[in-house]
Amino acid sequence: MSNSGSACNGQPSQAPSLSSVPGHGQPLWLLAELTYKCPLQCPYCSNPLDFAEVGAELTTEQWLDVFRQGRELGAVQLGFSGGEPLVRQDLIELITGAHKMGYYTNLITSGVGLNEGKIAGLHEAGLDHIQVSFQAADPEVNNLLAGSEKAFKQKLKMAREVKAQGYPMVLNFVTHRHNIDRIDRIIELGVELEADYVELATCQYYGWAFDNIKQLLPTHEQLKRAERITNQYREQLAAAGNPIKLIFVTPDYYEERPKKCMNGWGQVFLTVTPDGTALPCHSARMLPIEFPNVIDMPLQKIWDESSGFNHFRGDSWMEEPCLSCDEKEKDFGGCHCQAYMLTGDMHNADPVCAKSEHHELILSARAMAETVAGNPADLLYRNERNSRIITTDRLLKFSRD
Repeated sequence: MSNSGSACNGQPSQAPSLSSVPGHGQPLWLLAELTYKCPLQCPYCSNPLDFAEVGAELTTEQWLDVFRQGRELGAVQLGFSGGEPLVRQDLIELITGAHKMGYYTNLITSGVGLNEGKIAGLHEAGLDHIQVSFQAADPEVNNLLAGSEKAFKQKLKMAREVKAQGYPMVLNFVTHRHNIDRIDRIIELGVELEADYVELATCQYYGWAFDNIKQLLPTHEQLKRAERITNQYREQLAAAGNPIKLIFVTPDYYEERPKKCMNGWGQVFLTVTPDGTALPCHSARMLPIEFPNVIDMPLQKIWDESSGFNHFRGDSWMEEPCLSCDEKEKDFGGCHCQAYMLTGDMHNADPVCAKSEHHELILSARAMAETVAGNPADLLYRNERNSRIITTDRLLKFSRD
């Protein structure tokens, strides 16, 4: 799979000259997407639609070298994700190596493929934190979205085991129109599992979720109700002395100002994909920018000098209304992936912003959510078969064009 592309006018995209790029921070957070392999088929997965065509995965030694280089750059937190990172047979070795280097390590997992012995092994290797993801609080919806009849039972068992073995209990629920009306049950499940943190992350529309937006985007009323119930639970739990933290994440599509892209493009966050492509955010692979690979270029040079990481640093890339906006230092123009997906030009202001000339696209999506039923039967599931079909369709369209 190519990591390069063309801008909307058919010409290669150009990054600002390095002389115009201001000083930037260090990559404090390193996300290692170890593999795109996964036993589940979540229709809102953030992996690229054409993940099945990505090349060979980095070897154990190559990953350990990436970790070493990351520490030299100042990275302190290392996340292991995928796909499902438990698929990697060298996960313990990678965690052991990262722990010895001084990282705070975090495993982001579905819990599928985990067992008591593996959790003990992760603990012994020095893993600091495990986040277990759920699709819903009831087995039917959870298993429907996961594409597995055994997923919910396994997740419950492993969440309890994670807690029993001394890890902080961190649960993640991606909410959308098919489970957000049961936000009360989701919170109650978190309480039952003695969670320390429950992230109620309303689906963000990138990757597979963007192709499934008609089936997943909740209505504004659903969202307001869910937030109201979450606030009620916060008050009740605090009054009862329960220290659980409920983190409610609103989807971009119901905001009037965009979020700051990864706390600033190429400022603190660095992702390395399974084949070694380095990205300033986990969705950036979709953009018509040539991103470097850790096999071909040292991480320090990637971070400081590559055109991919310098492309949206500073404000020389900005056009109106961003360039003269008094909020540009807060949001840096918003999400470039969102701008690209919705307008076809990554340099446009994020359409989430009410100042954007394309904000009507967001308003139309909200209106669509009010009128479209969102049938689960119409979901496009994330799996290799669908990924290959999507890739083939893209190639055919490209050849016709």
